[in-house]
This record gives sequence, structure tokens and C-alpha cells, in this order.
Amino acid sequence: MPHLSFGGLTREKALEAPANVAVLEEFLAADVVVIGAPLYNFTLPSQLKAWIDRISVAGKTFRYTASGPQGLAGGKQVIVAVSRGGLYAPGAPGEFGESYLKFLFAFLGVKDLTFVRAEGLAISPQQREAALSAAMAAIAAPDALAA
Repeated sequence: MPHLSFGGLTREKALEAPANVAVLEEFLAADVVVIGAPLYNFTLPSQLKAWIDRISVAGKTFRYTASGPQGLAGGKQVIVAVSRGGLYAPGAPGEFGESYLKFLFAFLGVKDLTFVRAEGLAISPQQREAALSAAMAAIAAPDALAA
């Protein structure tokens, strides 16, 4: 998916592009959304950001009100598979990917957000194997992905 251009930022042009409309409609129609979110250089890949730009549409997935923004895309479960070379404690400085996604999906009205993490993948082969096994175990647990 190409990145938004200046022209694509205008509401009329952004909503006219068939690919943009298809991505937005697919997101809105989904009950469950699964996202792969590797952390590259402390943030998300630009391809994921390009997708986020297509689903973050005023009047469709959020709106501004006199009392502040209101998410319009609730009622769905979002599962994010996060992979990172390093280790990040919750709320750690330098962890920008997961915190950004938490903010974004709350802004869009999504309350059912789950992260499955495989981290420390670049530390050692043993750490990589342990991290991937832990992530797979979290996915396989019957209640791991429940709200």
C-alpha cells in the first residue's frame, strides 16, 4: 500500500481512491483484526503506518465532538503480534510502537486490544527460541486472547 501523499490527505481525495475505501470498509466490517507489528528502530514499519492512515478517517472511525474525540470503530477485537530485537518493560522509555497502537485504537474506540509479544529476538539464539516459544504458548492458551 503506498504512503499517503499531500493530495491524499484531503478528505475528498482520500475517500475517492478505491484502494483506500476497500481497506477502510474491510476494517469496519471485521469483528477481529490481527496485526503483525515488528518494531524497527524503535517504532512501527512505515507499511503499517500507511494502513493506519487508511483506517483513521474522521467521520468513519472517529469524530470530534464538543467534549473531545469519539471513537466510532468499537465492537471489534484487535490482536497485535509484536516482535522486537530488544526487551522492553511496560512503559519503558524508547518503546514507541506498542504505546502508539494503544493510543490509536483507543482513539478509534477499540476497547478489546491484545498484544502477543516475542521480544529479545536479537539477544541470542537461546533468547530468540524462548521468546518465540512463549509467544506461541500465549496464543495457544485458551483464554490468552480473551478480553
